[in-house]
Parts: sequence; C-alpha cells; structure tokens
Amino acid sequence: MSILRSPVPAASRPRLLVFNQYYWPGVEATAHLLTELCEALTEDFEVTVITGRLRGREHDPDLERRNGVDVIRLRSTAYDRAPLHRRASNYVTYLARALRRGLRGPRPDVVLCMTDPPIVGNIALAVARRFGVPLVVISQDVFPEIAVQLQRLRNPALVRVLGVLTSYYLRRADRVVAIGAKMKERLEAKGTSSSRIRVIPNWVDTAALGPAPRDNPWGREHGLADRFVVMHSGNIGNAQDLDTLILSTTYLRDLDELAVVLIGFGVRHADHVAQARRLEAGAVSFLEYQPREVLSHSLSSADVHFVGLARGLSGYVVPSRLYGILAVGRPVIAAAEDDSETAEVVRAAECGIVLPPGRPDLLAETIRELAAGEHDLDAMGRRGRAYVEAEADRSIAIGRYRRLLGELVPQ
Repeated sequence: MSILRSPVPAASRPRLLVFNQYYWPGVEATAHLLTELCEALTEDFEVTVITGRLRGREHDPDLERRNGVDVIRLRSTAYDRAPLHRRASNYVTYLARALRRGLRGPRPDVVLCMTDPPIVGNIALAVARRFGVPLVVISQDVFPEIAVQLQRLRNPALVRVLGVLTSYYLRRADRVVAIGAKMKERLEAKGTSSSRIRVIPNWVDTAALGPAPRDNPWGREHGLADRFVVMHSGNIGNAQDLDTLILSTTYLRDLDELAVVLIGFGVRHADHVAQARRLEAGAVSFLEYQPREVLSHSLSSADVHFVGLARGLSGYVVPSRLYGILAVGRPVIAAAEDDSETAEVVRAAECGIVLPPGRPDLLAETIRELAAGEHDLDAMGRRGRAYVEAEADRSIAIGRYRRLLGELVPQ
C-alpha cells in the first residue's frame, strides 16, 4: 500500500499543531515515529511541532523547516535524564515554554500530542480549548501507573496528583490513540470513553528497513560474524528486563560462541554495565545507538533478538522496537506476560518464542536450544517480515491517522 497522495494546496490545508518534547534528530522511538507521522501528514496539513532541546544539540536552531514541517525548538534544559530531579527540570522548562508558545501562536485547526512528557496533554488541552479546536492524544504509555510499577515513583501524594492530571486530559481529549488493545483497557480504566479511543499500533517503514545477510560488513566490523548473537537494540531503561538477559549468560559460560550485544542508551545503562562487570559476564558487550542508515545491517547481524517487558507492565507500555526486528526478518525471544501486546504479536506472527519475564534460567535454556539449531530461525524471521508488511507497515498506520484526523477536521 502506498502512502503517496496528491498534496492539498498549501493555502487550503488546515493547521496541525503538535506537542512532544522529543522530535528529530532525537534517537528516541517516539521522536522517530512522530517525525515520520508529521512529515507524512504535510500532504494534508500545515504541520508545526513544538519540541524541546536535545542533550548534546543545545545549539540547534530555534526554528527550522524540515521536510515540510515547521519545527520550533524551545530553550528547555537538556540534562541527563537518569536522575529524576534533572528529568523533572527538563519537563518543567519544556512544559512552561510550550504553553506560552502554543497560546501565543496562530490558531490551529487541530492539536495533537504524544505523551512525552506525560503531562504534556494538559498543555495541549489548554491550547486546544483556547482556540476551540479538537485535541488528539497519542498514548505511548500509561502514566503514572508505569512509573509506579517500575518503582520510579513512590510518593503516594505525588502519584495521586499525577494521576489526576493525566486523567483530566484523557477524559477531555476528542480522540485518544492507544498503541495496543491491552493499553486501550488501561486507558478506559482511567476514565477515557471507549468511543473516543482508537487503537493504532506503532509501525515500521518496511521499505526503508529490510533484511540483510547475517554475515555483513557491520557484523564483521564488530566481531559478530562467527558468533551466536543475541541482541537488544533500543532503550536501556527500567522496562526492558535486561537484568534477566545479562543474568542468563551466567548459565551459559560454556557456550563459547555466544555474544550478547546491547545497543542503545538509557537510565539503566550504567547499572547494566556494572552488573555485567560484577557477574563477569564476558559474553555481554555494549554499543551506542547506531545510525539509521546502518540499522538494516546492525539488526540483521543478530541470530535472535531479545524483547523484554518487565513484569506488571502489560498494557502500560508497548515496545515498538519489535516491529523493526521483524522488518529485518529476525526472530524474537519475548520475555513478557502472556496478555501483553508483545506476546500476542509474537504468537500471532509465529516469529519467536514467548517466555515469562524475570526467568533467567528459562531464557538461558531457550538460548541454548536456539544456538544448537533446535528451532528454524530463518522460518521464524520470514514469518515476522510477512506480518509487519501486512499489519504494521508505515503506510497502514499513516492511513489510520489520516482517517482519525478526518473525523475531526473537514478537509
């Protein structure tokens, strides 16, 4: 399915105003997905994104037009997000400036936000109500419940306040996008009317990201060509259950060809480096985020990918990196609860093996079976690729967003 359309003349396009702290050139999944969505919607809308500063890129221009999107970068702080007080500073400075900029800007025809930071929906709602236009919220996770489950928030009073704030905009948004069916249930439990929720899973551009040979230049450069490679590529945070992956290697010390490669960064990166060192997990190595132009090669260098979701997070967050793995035709070990979207996709596509989270012994046993050739990894990979082409391609998701916005804004 193609997403190419005859663009609407600029003078007659409605205005779409978008809020999210992260946008291009951010490496976060939300930044990449939002960038692809906004650039595709320029065929129908005049799109303006109000975003924040990125750590290490504080001198990017305040205003720039990229691929038809007007990008406004506010002078928010860009501290390391691992300490909560520094992350809070980033949030507060972005939210305060975003509210002022949104209220003072030209009238939009529709306001859209992702949930990063989680209470940006309140800012987007204030701007939408100021101009009397619809609000669309794309829920990438369910807050503050996810932070409570991960024990990142423990102050009961603060949890209650944040719960009230998030429920406030979810109950009043004209449309709320859940990225999975289980998440839809979680949002309904927070008071969001079922009639206003649309389930639109995240996506992957299968034309840009596709299978490459297992033995490729990137893999050879990193010494992986002759190893059995288990890979995690994405955020290294609290939700990914990477403790289990690293601990599983202690059951596999006799598997000389094993290489466990963790690619990315996040709030738990230093913890996991220390964990691997403490356990003398010599099979484990860490790499920085890889440029998108080499992703087909880097992801294809794995024999199997690990997609973990910590216990208790089903429906509160959905790992979008799964679709990129399936796009390159690689199988998956999903360490996730049975009712999670991740487990359901892996079972539906027959593209991997589902295990309960937090079981390094079972994970080690599975890795040993895979390394011994007891499962057809190539067949799993082919089925995964076929699944994302049919169900999770970028063109399909963009079409769903166009239909959703068409319900709210006459074209």
